[in-house]
Amino acid sequence: MTEPLVVIVGPTASGKSAFAMQIAKKFDGEIICADSRTIYKEMDIGTAKPTKAEQQSVKHHLLDIVYPNQPFTVADFKRLANDSIKEVWARGKLPIMVGGSGLYVDSILFDYKFGDPSNVALRNELSTKTVEELQALCRDKNIDLPENFMNKRYLIRTIELGGPLRQAKVLRANTIVVGITTEKETLQLRIEKRAAQMVKEGIVEEVRMLGQKYGWDCEAMKGDIYRTFRPVVEGNASLQEGLASVIASDKKLVKKQLTWFKRNPNIIWGDPHSLVSPIEQFIKSIKR
Repeated sequence: MTEPLVVIVGPTASGKSAFAMQIAKKFDGEIICADSRTIYKEMDIGTAKPTKAEQQSVKHHLLDIVYPNQPFTVADFKRLANDSIKEVWARGKLPIMVGGSGLYVDSILFDYKFGDPSNVALRNELSTKTVEELQALCRDKNIDLPENFMNKRYLIRTIELGGPLRQAKVLRANTIVVGITTEKETLQLRIEKRAAQMVKEGIVEEVRMLGQKYGWDCEAMKGDIYRTFRPVVEGNASLQEGLASVIASDKKLVKKQLTWFKRNPNIIWGDPHSLVSPIEQFIKSIKR
């Protein structure tokens, strides 16, 4: 039997993490994080990682997996997430996956397949090219562009594979997927409040430390928060300018995440209060 799985998705600042905590406490569950940034050790403030108190209150999986300069792929996430789902269920707990990284989530929901490991020499060569150059290379080689054709990593992987992998859209068995809906104005206020809180908690110092320790060219440091605060650290922008850039970047991220998730017809959308009922009905249907 496929292990049961509750999946909670939504854009940044939608309140999905708090809702996942609520569901985990109510139904004796553990949380599996589907986030492409919280996998990194030492990146705490800039990734809005669950606090130590939250992690002690409810067990979280797939946080702090690798250091920022270590490679980590969607295939790695899928393998570890599936292992966690099995392990959580085997101990009598409810697996609850929560996240805003659409590709990570879909790799589990639709059992994505991945090609062979990359050719290091080819990848190093491709990594020196711009997004526009990689797109042109795809056209020259008659390779269809990936769905996210503005993402350099996806373009490189598509060229390595000779084309994007076509994935089946059959939802994982024994799974419920819910999405948090939040008013636009509320989201914007939360984004602004969270950005201010990051500054208060020491995001500038965290960015400075990570930049000195790992350099600015490693993949993890290209995330919006760290990339945006780099000019502040280097004295090329004021703190207020950095703050404004982060807020603008997060608003763009919300649109991107919603566009991704809205394509999935299996998601039950609603506010946290209304979503408790379908989750409860799903849990009642579970048989061990």
